Amino acid sequence: MERKRLNAFKVLAVLITVLFLYACGGNADYSPKPRGFFRIVYPEKTYQPYTDGCPFTFDYPKYTFFEPDKSRNAQPCWINMQFPQFNATLHLTYQPITSKKEFNELTEDAHKLSFKHTVKATGINTATIYYPDRNVYGIYYSIDGNTASSAQFYLTDSTRHYLRGALYFNSEPRLDSIQPVLTFIKKDVDVLIKTLKWKN
Repeated sequence: MERKRLNAFKVLAVLITVLFLYACGGNADYSPKPRGFFRIVYPEKTYQPYTDGCPFTFDYPKYTFFEPDKSRNAQPCWINMQFPQFNATLHLTYQPITSKKEFNELTEDAHKLSFKHTVKATGINTATIYYPDRNVYGIYYSIDGNTASSAQFYLTDSTRHYLRGALYFNSEPRLDSIQPVLTFIKKDVDVLIKTLKWKN
């Protein structure tokens, strides 16, 4: 009786081993799949004018909406352009210029705020904005790498108006995953800059 149990145990052990080896070696062509990302559906790019009670106007995409800045130090015409589909915000802060000293301080602050991202940035490229027909000048900062903000700019007429913009994604910055969306949104930022006009 003991011998029959021992033989049954051996047969069972061999059967389990064979099944295990078959399961492991059944697909010799297996290779891990590359990391995937969610499929992104981009809305159609159609624009409309922003004409609310601020001293400037520009064209913005219809798939965005505006909210007033709710920070403690917010001033009139500090607005946030929300891209809800992409979990991104373009923060716009307007400041009237009252003196040459204030203008210099504002432009220096824009430079400092852009370059504070150098800790995580792999590069920061600057481009001059120059539209003398509309009295619009400024600097565009394109920030590469896994930084909180990927694009910043300021626009001014150098004497009365100053508008600063900073694009942020409301999630952990990972350039490899947001790059297609970033490219899409940067086109909207370009439209804003190219269509901005001062009201007076």
